[in-house]
Amino acid sequence: MFLNVRNSLAGTDNETKNQIIKHMKRRHFIKTSGAAVAGSMILHPANASIFNLNEKKQKLALVGTGIRGTTFWGRTILRDFGDIVEFVGLCDINPGRVETGKTFMGVDCPTFTDFDEMMQKTKPDKLIVTTVDATHHEFIIKGLEYGADVVTEKPMTTDEVKCQAILDAERKHNKKVIVGFNYRYNPHYTKLKELLMDKSVGRITSVDFHWYLNVYHGASYFRRWHSIRAKSGTLLIHKASHHFDLLNWWIDSDPVEVYAYGMLEHYGKNNEFRSPKCRGCEHRDKCKFFWDITKEPYLVKLYVDNEHHDGYIRDSCVWRPEIDIFDKMAVQIKYANDVQVSYSLTTYSPYEGMRIAFNGMKGRIDAWDGIPWRKQEKISQAGLHAKEMDQQKDMGDTDYEEIYVSDNFGQSNLIKVPRERGGHGGGDKRLHNKIFRNPDLPDPFQLSAGSRDGAMSVLIGTAARKSIDEGRPVKIADLTDLVPNPGRGV
Repeated sequence: MFLNVRNSLAGTDNETKNQIIKHMKRRHFIKTSGAAVAGSMILHPANASIFNLNEKKQKLALVGTGIRGTTFWGRTILRDFGDIVEFVGLCDINPGRVETGKTFMGVDCPTFTDFDEMMQKTKPDKLIVTTVDATHHEFIIKGLEYGADVVTEKPMTTDEVKCQAILDAERKHNKKVIVGFNYRYNPHYTKLKELLMDKSVGRITSVDFHWYLNVYHGASYFRRWHSIRAKSGTLLIHKASHHFDLLNWWIDSDPVEVYAYGMLEHYGKNNEFRSPKCRGCEHRDKCKFFWDITKEPYLVKLYVDNEHHDGYIRDSCVWRPEIDIFDKMAVQIKYANDVQVSYSLTTYSPYEGMRIAFNGMKGRIDAWDGIPWRKQEKISQAGLHAKEMDQQKDMGDTDYEEIYVSDNFGQSNLIKVPRERGGHGGGDKRLHNKIFRNPDLPDPFQLSAGSRDGAMSVLIGTAARKSIDEGRPVKIADLTDLVPNPGRGV
């Protein structure tokens, strides 16, 4: 490992090389305090700037200038990596939105409504894809054809046919697809990975995983394009691909079979009144799900002021009859290494959080996020998601996330992992650092996610959706040419 790092510092003076190697050895990179060390090296690598000394800036292009693209993959990237990257083009089908995004990001680059024109004229090193989920494959494949590496928002795509097309294109063009699975980089979840790699409770046999979206965050999916299956693939793809990727990564194996249940019984047509959108709604005084977009200045500029270009309504009614995704889901997954998983996703909970338990031959690991009675003070659920997605620097929290490790015949141990803000528990900034500043740093916890990772998470969601629709178990091997492996390895 240290030899590889030394080789990567070619052109650097020997004294600086020795300082970096000494620093890494002192920290015992792999074995000591896994999440803290890996996170520290990714987030604050020693003398990080020397890795990019005298190199030209990476040329980035972005397709999809909605809120996620212009903030997380736009303005935030420029703020933290403006010394090594530059945007050479922005593209969106909505001409008003792409210009608004350009102003917000503070860039001076051309804008396009034609993707091929952007790629031909700007020739980026990396293409960032943040469009509607169902169109990800189109831009990923074209980006690879134009000779760019591609960074895509999760999910990588929305069904098995598009998934296979991406895999084929990546193999053909010898470029790389990176999937933005930021949850892996969350120190809490990385610590779980370390405990599992160390076999703290022996071989894992089953996992119980339950995710809760509160009525504020959960409802937001049902007022946006995500509520239409043809655009999002349902929340089994758009949202749960995050969770399925975590499972695949933690368990270190591939899924082989999925059986699922799901219904739409809360949102959509399941209400006695509705309106096309929240603005101007006559039911606003009695609807607990009323949302006033006019209190969000940037969303007004980005979406409301540009509705006339493409007809997209950002504050649509959560009770619209055309909504056709599930709002409650339960999934059973069997893995190639014989681990069994019970997963559920709820979209109208009074609180936001998750619970997970890994059952092993020698004990059990329990972990949780956001469970209110585990907190010392009451959480404001209305503002929780906004806080979580805040890309600004840490807010000075001194609280901890907790992991409980229990031995079947011995003691139990409570592990405290310092909680961070700044987006997905500090995972966002670590993901960005790995992609843009230090992609070649050692990755002992397998944090980086590529096309195979993206595919396997999507295929679980696709199989679950098929299972619900057809009332049968679905085998992963029947969906693409990927063969599930009992052990995924590094």
